[in-house]
Amino acid sequence: MPATPTILVADDDIDILSLITRHLRTMGVKLLEASDGEDALRIAQREKPNLVILDVMMPGMSGWEVCRAIRDDEHLANTGVIMLTGIGERLNEMTSPLYGADEFIDKPFELGELDTKVRKVLAMRKQ
Repeated sequence: MPATPTILVADDDIDILSLITRHLRTMGVKLLEASDGEDALRIAQREKPNLVILDVMMPGMSGWEVCRAIRDDEHLANTGVIMLTGIGERLNEMTSPLYGADEFIDKPFELGELDTKVRKVLAMRKQ
């Protein structure tokens, strides 16, 4: 894991956003938050986080569109992406890799699963 990784969490559900950021703070990471796709992409391009956790269904740009834009941006080549969604496990499993996501998590999720996937993607995308 990078010294102090930066993680951007983007979700339009304020309760989910709060739950994830509160939990990730216990990992000693720097956190950024966004509540829609356009904001998430702007923050990612400006801050160049180590990891972005994206809700799929957000106002404006979807999480998948943001993921594709991250993958198309050479300045974000080392940024990991975890897709977070309640659309259904099979659809998430089939679709997330097509947009370049490193991992996916289905809602509802266990915090232990989030921890495992965050650590895995940070290690995989180590800069």
